[in-house]
Amino acid sequence: MTETSTQPPNMPLGVGDIISSSFSIMFGNFFKVFILGFIGAFLGFIVNFLFLGFGAATGTDLTGSTASVLPTIISIVINMVVYGLVTALLIQLAYDAKLGRSSSIGEYFSSALPAIVPIVVLSVAIGILSMAGAIALIIGALWVYAVFYVMAPVAVIERGGFGSMGRSAELTKEYRWPIVGLFILVGVVSIALTFVAGFVVAILASIGGPIFAGIGLAMINGLSYAFGGIVVALVYARLREIKEGVDVDQIASVFD
Repeated sequence: MTETSTQPPNMPLGVGDIISSSFSIMFGNFFKVFILGFIGAFLGFIVNFLFLGFGAATGTDLTGSTASVLPTIISIVINMVVYGLVTALLIQLAYDAKLGRSSSIGEYFSSALPAIVPIVVLSVAIGILSMAGAIALIIGALWVYAVFYVMAPVAVIERGGFGSMGRSAELTKEYRWPIVGLFILVGVVSIALTFVAGFVVAILASIGGPIFAGIGLAMINGLSYAFGGIVVALVYARLREIKEGVDVDQIASVFD
């Protein structure tokens, strides 16, 4: 005898609605979103520039990124901390925007900081698992990311700590292929912005040097950074709605 849930298991994830809502949130709160994305992307550029060189920082020359193991590891760890923090901030901003309310960046920071260590450590674990999946097939890596796609919102919203990977696996079950499709769509947006950034970097580097080029790069890549964080937040909210009947205002009440 099979168990039945209170919610039908075949309710659609609503990829199109998530993408359109993410764009709406991003452009409707452009200043905050841009600032958060820019800060994360620019800090990432500075870290990579200092430890790996200009070519690696801008993606124009990756040959120097493996010259020394220690600088590479330090750069990766710092970037993951920055990414985790910015993602945690964007998750909260997305829910506030969805509810039509506003909070200060300081309030976002106070809620985000406790989740940083689990996000960074678990992101490393997910990265290792995805590389193992990629050895077999590219789709294996995408599948791993789909399983643990909402790890960061779990860590921020539910204070899931190091159990956030398991909770993400539970929430994404039965919806991993739609998440893979969504992940690919977000990747297409990111690739398009990166393509534009390449031209911007080349022009600005010739005009104003490395830092000027880094600012331009961060302004463009920061939008990709921010868009991805908003999408993750909305996917988590949708999965909670489908599986547990929890709406966005109940999710966001943890910040009150």
